[in-house]
Amino acid sequence: MAIALAGVLILSLVGGLLASTTGTSSTATDSTSQVIDAPPVTQASDLPPIALGELPGEAIDTLNLVAQGGPFPYDQDGSVFQNREGLLPPEAEGYYREYTVVTPDEDDRGARRLVVGEGNEVYYTDDHYESFRELVLG
Repeated sequence: MAIALAGVLILSLVGGLLASTTGTSSTATDSTSQVIDAPPVTQASDLPPIALGELPGEAIDTLNLVAQGGPFPYDQDGSVFQNREGLLPPEAEGYYREYTVVTPDEDDRGARRLVVGEGNEVYYTDDHYESFRELVLG
């Protein structure tokens, strides 16, 4: 399975661009993944940008899981994000999906999420939807 995220083709771990730096297969707890360089991408919003290297390792793990289609650590992962806060660009209901970014030492889902749009744009929040940054590459 392959999906494009923020203008980069991210293949499931078997084939591709997301690969462990150790050369072994990656798991949801392996934060050593990297993405091969891609051309710069235009932002889909006017939100502050975040580069791939600025994301916490657990967010890279979550991107891996999204690329693989799961399995996800929480039942809510992959559910519709309704953008009630209105911080993301307005789109039809069902356009955005949310995924938990595991927070070490938290007993629950914590505050960190990735929100992925149907246009493959990716937004990161570390404060439970109070603010977002858009993932940009290049």
